[in-house]
Parts: sequence; C-alpha cells; structure tokens
Amino acid sequence: MTRWLKRIAMLLLAMVLLGLLAAWWQVRASLPVLDGEIALPGLSAPVSIQRDALGTATIEAGNEADAMRALGYLHAQERYFEMDLLRRSAAGELSELFGSRALEADRAIRIHRMRARVERELENIAGGERAVLRAYVDGVNAGLAGLDSRPWPYLLLRQAPRSWALEDSPLVSLAMYFDLQDERNRRELALWEIEPHLPAELFRLLARNGSPWDAPLADRARPEAELPTAEQVDLRRLPAPEATAAPGQTRRAIPPEVGSNSFAVSGARTRDGRAILADDMHLGLRAPNIWFRARLRYPDPDSPGQRIDINGFTLPGVPGVVVGSNGHVAWGFTNSYIDTADWALVRPCGSRATAAASVCTPVRTMRETIAVAGAQSVSIDVAETAWGPILHRRPDGNALALRWAAHLPGAINFGLIDFGKSTDIKQALSRADRAAIPTQNLLVADASGRIAWRWLGPIPQRRAGCRADRPQPVAGDCPPWPLASDRSPAILEPASGRLWTANNRIVDGPALVAAGDGGYALGARARQIRDSLFLREEFSEEDLLAIQLDDRAVFLRRWWELMREQAGNHPTPALGELSGASATWQGRASEDSTSYRLVRAWRQAVLDRIAKGLTAPARVALGEDFDMPRLPHLEGVAWPLVTQRPAHLLPRAFASWDALLEDAAAETLGHFQGQGPLAQRTWGERNTAAICHPLAGAIPVLGKRLLCMPPDALSGDLDMPKVVGPDMGASQRMVVSPGHEADGIIHMPGGQSGHPMSPFWGAGHDDWVQGRPTPFLPGEARHALTLTP
Repeated sequence: MTRWLKRIAMLLLAMVLLGLLAAWWQVRASLPVLDGEIALPGLSAPVSIQRDALGTATIEAGNEADAMRALGYLHAQERYFEMDLLRRSAAGELSELFGSRALEADRAIRIHRMRARVERELENIAGGERAVLRAYVDGVNAGLAGLDSRPWPYLLLRQAPRSWALEDSPLVSLAMYFDLQDERNRRELALWEIEPHLPAELFRLLARNGSPWDAPLADRARPEAELPTAEQVDLRRLPAPEATAAPGQTRRAIPPEVGSNSFAVSGARTRDGRAILADDMHLGLRAPNIWFRARLRYPDPDSPGQRIDINGFTLPGVPGVVVGSNGHVAWGFTNSYIDTADWALVRPCGSRATAAASVCTPVRTMRETIAVAGAQSVSIDVAETAWGPILHRRPDGNALALRWAAHLPGAINFGLIDFGKSTDIKQALSRADRAAIPTQNLLVADASGRIAWRWLGPIPQRRAGCRADRPQPVAGDCPPWPLASDRSPAILEPASGRLWTANNRIVDGPALVAAGDGGYALGARARQIRDSLFLREEFSEEDLLAIQLDDRAVFLRRWWELMREQAGNHPTPALGELSGASATWQGRASEDSTSYRLVRAWRQAVLDRIAKGLTAPARVALGEDFDMPRLPHLEGVAWPLVTQRPAHLLPRAFASWDALLEDAAAETLGHFQGQGPLAQRTWGERNTAAICHPLAGAIPVLGKRLLCMPPDALSGDLDMPKVVGPDMGASQRMVVSPGHEADGIIHMPGGQSGHPMSPFWGAGHDDWVQGRPTPFLPGEARHALTLTP
C-alpha cells in the first residue's frame, strides 16, 4: 500500500509539473519575435526593425505607409492586450472580457455611445490619413496572428482576442478623453447644485479660479481671497449639519486632476543657441507603460533625398508618434483644463415638466447592448437630445443633458501624424490647426532656437455671452456649440526666452472667457518651474532634467511654519506631538522625510474641515444628494482663513480656530495609530510604488511578484515638479533639443513589453525611479528583424 501511495503521489506530482510546463510553454509562445525575417503582406519593400537594450524600436521603411504597418505589427506583438483594454474602456465593452464584474463600469461609459459615434464619423476622422490608418490596422492584425499563441492575458482570462478594426484606433484616442477630462462633468454639476444654497459671497470663495500660486504665461496671478465680512456671510447664523452627521459624504467620487509638466527655453537661453524642450506627462502608471518608445525613419515624400526621422513616444493602438522630436521640431503636451463640457437643463417631451410648458425638448432613445462573458447580454437605453445625452433626471421631470467635446464631430483625427513631419515652428503651429486630440497645452521648439505655446485640439465655440460654467436651458439664447481646432491663441518667441505649463491657468481676459475653466490646477507646480527657469540665464539638457526631478516642498513650507508656531503659542496634545515629530524640515518630499508626510496630512485635514464648513448650508439642504466639488484653489481661501481667523467664517463644529487646527492634528495622529513611532513614519513608507499589470490581482500569491514593478519608496508629490504617487506620475520624461537629439534625455517607467518573460519587461524602469539620465536616441541594436513583402 505504501508503495502504491508513493507511486500515486509521484504520478500526481508529475502531472502537476507537466501542467505547469505546458502552461509555461504556452505563455512563452506569445513572446514577440525579435530576430530573423518574417513576411508581412502589404509592404511595398522590406522594413528593418532594430531593438536596443531597453527594447526601443527603430523602424527603417521605404515610405510612411510601410512604417505605420510595421509599427502596428510591433504594437500588436508587444502590447495587444493593453490596446484591447483601451478600445474597450472607451467603448464600454470590458464586460465581454471580464464578465459581470465590469458591467457597472460599462454601463457608465456606454451612455456616451463612443463606438456608434466613431462608426458614424469614421470617414471624417480618418480624413487624408485613411491609407496610413488601414496600413496600421493591417499591421496590427498581422502582428497578432504572427504570435505562436494568443497573448498570455487571454490565456488567463480564457478568452480569445478580437481582431483590430479601423474604428478601434479612434476609440483608443477617445480613451484619452476619458483619462484627461471628466466624462460626467462632475465638478461643474456639483458647483451648480450647491450655488442656490449658499450666500453669493460664500459661493464666490468656493468657485475661485486662481490664487497667488498661479503662474500664467499671460497676465498675473490672482491675489489671496478677500474674505467676506460678517454682514455678508456669517457661518454662525447659517444652517449646518448635526454633529452626529457624517460630514463630507458624496454620491459620486470626484476624480483627481490629471497633471503634466512641459517647459522650454529658447536659443537665447543656451550656450550655443539651441532651444530645449522638457516634457513629462502625468498619468496612471502600470506595467507595461502606456507609451511605447519608437524611432520611425522613411523618405520624406515632400523633399527628395531627405528622410523623416521621428523619435519619441507612441501610443499602442494609434499610428504615429505622440510626443517627440524629428530633428527640426520637438513637441510636448500638458492637459489644458479648458472647459470642454456644459450641462443643459432640458424638458423632455412627454415628461411631467412639459404639462404646463409650451416648449419641450425632443429626445431620441437608442438601445445599446453590452456583451457579458459567461452571462446573458444586457441592454440599456440611452436618451439623447440635440444638446447631448441625458445623464441625470430630476424629480420635477426636467433632466440634465451633457454636451462634451468628445461626443462631437471634430473631437479626434489623425492630424498628429503630419505634425511630426514639420520642418520649423511655424509649420508645426499651422499643422496644429488640423490636429484633434483631447485639448492640450502644446509647447514646440525648433532647430533655429525658437519656442512657442498654443492649445492643440478642439475648443468649444460658445456664442458670446453664454456662460460656460452653469447649466442653462437648452431652448434659451445659448445654442449647442460646435468645435474648432484652429481658434487658439498663441505665444511665439517670448521675450524672456522661457515657456512653462503645468495644468495651470495659462491666459486671462477674453481668451479665458472663451476657453472657460475646466478645473485648472493649483499653480504651485507651474510657479516652482517658472521660478527655477528664472534663477539662471543659461541652460543645458541636464539643467532642465533637474527641474523635472525637483521634489522641493516649496508650497508646503508655510504650513510647516504654521504648525510650529501654533504648537509653540497654543500648546495642545496632538499638535504638540505632530510638531515635535516634524521638528526637522527637510524641505523636500523625499523618501526619508517624516516632516513632509506629517505636515502634508495635517494641511489636508485642515482644508477638509474648512471645505465642509464653507459648504455646510448646502450639505444641510441637499442631504444625501450633496457632492463636494473639487476645489483646486481652496488654498487661496484657506490660508487667509487660518492666518486671519475670522470668527464669522469658523466652521460651526469648532469653538475656535485653535480647536479646528488641533482637531485636524488629532485626526492626523489617528491615521498613524498602531504603526509604530511617529518619527519613523516617512513619506517613502506612504509613497511606495504599486505599478502593476492590470491582471496582477488575478494571480493569487505570485501576481504582485510576477507582474509588478519593485515596490520602491518614491520621492515627489503632486504640488511640485516631480509628480509621483504609488501608481501615478510621470508616464514619460524627455528633454530634447531638435537637431541635437544625441544630447537628449529620456525616462519611461514600466518598461516596453507587456510580456513578463520578455527582456524588455520593466526595462529602463529603475532609471526612471532613480532619475538617471537615459539617452534620448535608441542605443546599439541588440536584435534585428526584417519584415518582407
């Protein structure tokens, strides 16, 4: 019996090992082809693909269509699953892969009907780039078919990948709208809902669009808020929730701002007359990274004997280079935060609201069907008006319809492909008129030493006098607006030789009125960048990289000083303990800083109490329907409050401003209870990398070890140039001078390949973590692949 039991055990062990070996072999079979020669139908001539040690791909082709076909092939081989997630996330089709767990997310997205909109507008979206788009799509499907096994995530999900279609690349572009803009216009809606329940002067404080931290390119920063008098606003006489109420609850989560930095110096600010551009786009971070590094080289059809040579970052799923340099111009983006969405208060025909109304709003109802893996499909009805889809119905029978740039003709196209062929700054700015992506701050530098700023992307063309920040009756004097991408102001060759953007307000006056405020970031990052640019008269690439990596906590210093002063003048237990643990101010969001972590947490707790106090009357009136709007410029209100300490603006939950500051300190201490000595609670402990593959959680025990980048302690934070969090931050960094790309610097987290067995899985990630300069141009070729017709 013992012998038989041993034999059975050995047999079971062998079966397990064979199963693991078979799984390993099948996963390995989906590795991309790196070397040799492969036929790629549709090519007009052979194409060379070389990869360096980081997996950066150099594509040498005989024409643009062949280059894009090869790029599609590469994207599919390295990143098909990630491309698939982008198109599905924009179309509301994740449930087809993940089953019912994704149904709620799909319902929220499907109301925008993005696939139907793309199918309707595909000819206009593709425009003159249709042949290039077709070549790219065919390359993608050839790359997928060329793998010996379906990409490994589909094995884990027990699904088969769906082939790529022409409309899928526009959907990938639209996925960036969802990343960069608020598809439900939550902030504007939340402000509209609370406005009727607040005194005008109180609402004015909350809706401020600037502070002394602003650093616009045109005009000046806003001053600190002028606080209303007790006759104008007295919180002691206004309604406030009971002390037992749960303050600050919201129905819908307000998403945090998505940030980026871009800045440039002209030839007047460098040793040899070169212009230098720095760009780092801040997004959610994952493994692999959202971007794919590539160099595209092919003959210039407009200049015989010349070659197009574009280096930079591509977006798998879309042909072309998104940001980079071509030897003549370099370009980079930051999210613009102009106002690209408006609500309209409509009266749907047939509703209760139309009974006594002479005018009603026609509504069309479209049915959308959501495929669900392992379950029956689910259908939803989407009601649309001429203004846009209805997202909210109100108890009185009225409804709110959303007009969002992403819904409209002209929201996206592939004009950015031509942008990379520009030979000077004026040509680049002209081509920007014809490019449509989610509206960005564009910075351009050219080989002659010039620099420029403008918005790139569609701008709503509202009728003069129409308010962009409040819902309005759709039947009023403000009709539905179209989009235009050629109406941007521009700043060319600034006298200072410096430009900077960091999601802050850029302009003022009529230009700001026309563009609106989509939630501009507090300008602390932009101001710190601007001030660094004016500290010296001459710059190199290394100098601009140093600004990108600047983790100085300039913005927070005054809060540390306030904490120390408060603890010294008004000794209280919690503040005293916090102040003692924060006695040494390192002045940076460094991994080893305790003072930064504690002061940051205390300031946020103070701001939370101020925000709840100022919105208290609206919280009482709206109850469970209250949403706290995102208030990016609350700092410009909070600082005058905590320094002037007016009794009439003290939140009613507190007997004094001293009590509010102490209560915020007590809450801060509570977060650290049971974690050990307070002096050891460093920022790095809180800001630890969690950069993982989307399926890392699907593999028990080993998922994080196999599919995540190392859990490094990271320096940096949101209100300084070095923006980084556990799973968000600089999705790329580049510093480059057009014509001097060999001196350029580049970083990318998460690596090139989506396959954990690839040599390029995580390649270059540690350079990003440590801030070590990596050459902008690809290095020596380690692998060579030839694609033949």
